[in-house]
Amino acid sequence: MILAAQQLGVFRQFGEPARLQRTMVELGPWGYLAFVGAYALLQPFGVPGTVFIFAAPLIWPWPIAFALSMTGTMAASVVGFSFARFVARDWVSRIIPARFRKYEERLEHRGFTTVVLLRFIFWMPPLLHAFFGVSRVRFWTHVSGSFVGYLVPLLLVSYFGERTVDALRKVPPTGWIAIGAVVITIGAVSFWRRRRAEAP
Repeated sequence: MILAAQQLGVFRQFGEPARLQRTMVELGPWGYLAFVGAYALLQPFGVPGTVFIFAAPLIWPWPIAFALSMTGTMAASVVGFSFARFVARDWVSRIIPARFRKYEERLEHRGFTTVVLLRFIFWMPPLLHAFFGVSRVRFWTHVSGSFVGYLVPLLLVSYFGERTVDALRKVPPTGWIAIGAVVITIGAVSFWRRRRAEAP
């Protein structure tokens, strides 16, 4: 399929943002379906969901972008949850980070509010889909809690996404260097504190 797409020139349509926008808009409902389908199938297995939710408002008006982002995010969450619960439960259980384990009891007794809180804070990392899948939370509790937890963040990104990207384009190189230095410093301090906490 990849070779066929390359030969047909599909990838050239996505080489530039303006061309991508024109291609997706011209596809009409098929563009919506392609966006949601790619989001649902790729995000649970490693492609960052932020790529999709920031791309959507650059392509469509924000109400459409919000609807597609929510649909794609919910579909990806269900795919990741279902894969962990029904397909590879034992394997997934072994790779869940320890920091998620502390929420297992809360999920059993306060499933809805815990799902809402975790989705609101962490959004849609694949490991969180997997954790919910191997936890004791019920499927429909996961679905409803995820929807509520995603609501505000996705609405904000859809409404302000284009303006945010435009503002980021105007940041000078020195600004990006400063941002990078801050991120590296925060990461190093967090790593050092974690190592100290784990030390005997």
